[in-house]
Amino acid sequence: MLRSLMNVRPPRPIGEDFLTAQDTYLQEETARKGVTDISDLTPVESGIYLWQGDITTLKCGAIVNAANSGMTGCYSPCHGCIDNAIHTFAGVQLRQKCAEIMARQGHGEPTGHAKITPAYNLPCDFILHTVGPIVRGNVTENDRELLASCYRECLKIAQENGIKSVAFCCISTGVFHFPNELAAEIAIKAVKEFKKNTEVIFNVFKDDDRRIYQKLLGQN
Repeated sequence: MLRSLMNVRPPRPIGEDFLTAQDTYLQEETARKGVTDISDLTPVESGIYLWQGDITTLKCGAIVNAANSGMTGCYSPCHGCIDNAIHTFAGVQLRQKCAEIMARQGHGEPTGHAKITPAYNLPCDFILHTVGPIVRGNVTENDRELLASCYRECLKIAQENGIKSVAFCCISTGVFHFPNELAAEIAIKAVKEFKKNTEVIFNVFKDDDRRIYQKLLGQN
């Protein structure tokens, strides 16, 4: 019930008493689920990790949220998308912050671009919000370039802000209909070309995505 109410609540200020209670609850929930620190992971190659799990429990420099152009989160109660989970467990402050950013911008976030916010109640330090392409029919060259741009833009913002590690979800797969294996190929290529000194975690949730990344990264 609480998650549903948080999901549908519009971005507006809220009292400190609520925030104090909410923050305590969300931090306890995350601790109960268990936090994974990047320092406890083993790289599959220099500066690149593969980790299967709940990205909202990952302690690293920044996690990447697969956002929509409105950038204020998923409003469907208890929806299973990563946007919903991140906004839920970060707290209502995140939607308010995103709304402030978008009000200043004055228009929706273009596909392939990204924004940075604090992570609030998540164990990471920051959240990078990026809008991936929605595939309608066959994947076009423009779809490929826009997806690669999501990875490049997130890494660029991370480098500009001194963020040493970034965890990427599987951007544009699922309801955005980008084929999973092709999306993984583009992700790995873009990261290897652009990551410089940033450590990158490819975060997967489903077994099929784990197998795809293991194959592409040369793991048995």
